[in-house]
Amino acid sequence: MSPDRAPVGALFRRFRERLAAEGPERLGEPVRQQRRRGGGEQVNVPPAEFTSYYGRPVLKAPVWKWDIPAYLFTGGLAAGSSLLAAGGQLTGRPALRRAGRVTSLAAVTASAYFLVNDLGKPSRFHHMLRVAKLTSPMSVGTWILTAFGPAAGVAAVAEAAPWLPERGLLGLGRRLLPPAGHTAGLVAAVTAPALATYTGVLLADTAVPSWHEAYPELPVIFAGSALASGAGVGLLAAPTAQAGPARRFAVAGAALELWGSHRVENRLGLLSEPYATGTAGRLLRAGRALTVAGLAGALAGRRNRALSALSGGALLAAAVCTRFGIFHGGVASAKDPRYTVVPQRERVNRRTSEQD
Repeated sequence: MSPDRAPVGALFRRFRERLAAEGPERLGEPVRQQRRRGGGEQVNVPPAEFTSYYGRPVLKAPVWKWDIPAYLFTGGLAAGSSLLAAGGQLTGRPALRRAGRVTSLAAVTASAYFLVNDLGKPSRFHHMLRVAKLTSPMSVGTWILTAFGPAAGVAAVAEAAPWLPERGLLGLGRRLLPPAGHTAGLVAAVTAPALATYTGVLLADTAVPSWHEAYPELPVIFAGSALASGAGVGLLAAPTAQAGPARRFAVAGAALELWGSHRVENRLGLLSEPYATGTAGRLLRAGRALTVAGLAGALAGRRNRALSALSGGALLAAAVCTRFGIFHGGVASAKDPRYTVVPQRERVNRRTSEQD
């Protein structure tokens, strides 16, 4: 036997002798079963260093840039504004209805632009309409956006009816546009909740750890953000006498958004960390502060036009911070292998303990 192999053979013999002394029936037993029975030598495993192959992360981080969180914000703004417009329409508040309809069309147009810009080619959006796949949030979202956009457009165009002449072909448009806008506004409002929340489902459907684990909260956060941003539009554009629905939207939206943000920053264990640190943490903290300030101003500014407008601006800014904060938190969790490896090991350990 060569000198370099003699130590290995000696160690192996001593190992077998020790196990034989404890019981020859345990020689072929797995180490995990030995530990389960309480015998054998404890094996000390050094803490894992969370590095990856050639320094690359375990997951490929999303390649999305600023246009995707902008798309998330404008989609929520369009949904919240259309709900606000429907509230103004059904309660006889023309200024609130007008502000909601015009903002909804502008926001959904911007949202479609950001989405197409990320896709790279407008034809790719068209190609997604070739099929309807209920198990794909992207496919469902494409159809929601396609249904919502024209309805919001007709409702907004109907606001121009009073500017048309009373006679001739344009006079016919002046008479037909208001009822068409009424119907289209309600169609947009019915579609709005799906538009506001499907992007939360879309993010949670990815493999990004902090998005995927927050699947119960993301749709709630996005729904609250949409309501709060719609409330911001109403508080900015409508007189205080007509801003009652906007104030109620502010209360509901702030409650949902604050509850959801608190949950993702505290419920997810290690995966809550990306939402509380770095860029995401700063944005979400700013979003909470602006939401609270906007809500307080909305309730206190019932007869103060300036305070009402300031609170509306705060709610809009809070929605921007929240959407960008959620986006950056997910990207940060994908870049660090610790957020992928540790939760996986914890799940394996839980399953093992349940089997034992």
